[in-house]
Amino acid sequence: MSGGSWSTLVRSLCFIGLISLIHCAYSAAQHRSYLRLTEQEFTRLPADILLQTVVSLVLICYSAAHVAGDFLPIRADTQVRTKSWDTVGNCPSFYTFDHRAKSLSPYFAADLRPQ
Repeated sequence: MSGGSWSTLVRSLCFIGLISLIHCAYSAAQHRSYLRLTEQEFTRLPADILLQTVVSLVLICYSAAHVAGDFLPIRADTQVRTKSWDTVGNCPSFYTFDHRAKSLSPYFAADLRPQ
């Protein structure tokens, strides 16, 4: 298959899986409603609904992984490669100018005296 038709097929499978999963939810709600009307106790969902749910989830996971495209390796050094050590360690958000060293200033004590 060519790249365009494969992409269309995978997107169609993803859409079909989503519609099938919505149908599973509707069928489960309808089954619960039927049990309430017939005054039966709910024990579990029928096997056909469970099977359709599992198949839908597998189809969605498979097609979503292919729709996203090829995965790229995570490389931490790609952004840092072009920077120098001075700019890597520079974090302006941690700068503070209100610190304890101001108490060493000769003008600091004068500011605290009552007037």
